[in-house]
Amino acid sequence: MGGLLPQTYLLGLIGLLAIVAVVVGRQLLRVRRDELNLIELEQAGAAASKDAGQLYELASVQLRKRLYPQATANLRQALKRLSGEPDEAKALVENALGFALAAQKDFNGAVKHYKAAINAKGDYPVALNNLAFAQERLLQPEEAAELYRKVLGLEPDNSTAKKRLKRIERQLSAGSKSMSPKTTDRKGF
Repeated sequence: MGGLLPQTYLLGLIGLLAIVAVVVGRQLLRVRRDELNLIELEQAGAAASKDAGQLYELASVQLRKRLYPQATANLRQALKRLSGEPDEAKALVENALGFALAAQKDFNGAVKHYKAAINAKGDYPVALNNLAFAQERLLQPEEAAELYRKVLGLEPDNSTAKKRLKRIERQLSAGSKSMSPKTTDRKGF
């Protein structure tokens, strides 16, 4: 009985280390794949390309690598080269550009591009979520709450919208309680 506990402990430790090794290995492979994609796209001249798809792909890799200024420049070029593309393509590029700007704390610019994405594709829950988040950052909680409700109308199981809407509603209800005039008991006066 005394020898069973150390064996169980060692097997549990080995199992835990195996799980950690798999998670770390997957992350390394993902990072390596992004690095290779970035190198391949840069060597292929995607930045100088006239193809909006290649520019969007390059910018997507740059966004994953958190190279926001470079991604912003490439997404702006992709927008200029979007001709004859479906509205969904414009919505994707506009949303990605809004994301890149929001990551650089330019929420006003992000709002402009999120709205353009929604104009291109009205039922785009990702852009609606992103727009709502930017509205929150610009201290416009009522508009953000309305946008999150719109997302939940499109995707009732959207966990991001549910969580953020609950948070905003709590803030708004707490804010309205603190803003209401306080009554005082004047019996003694």
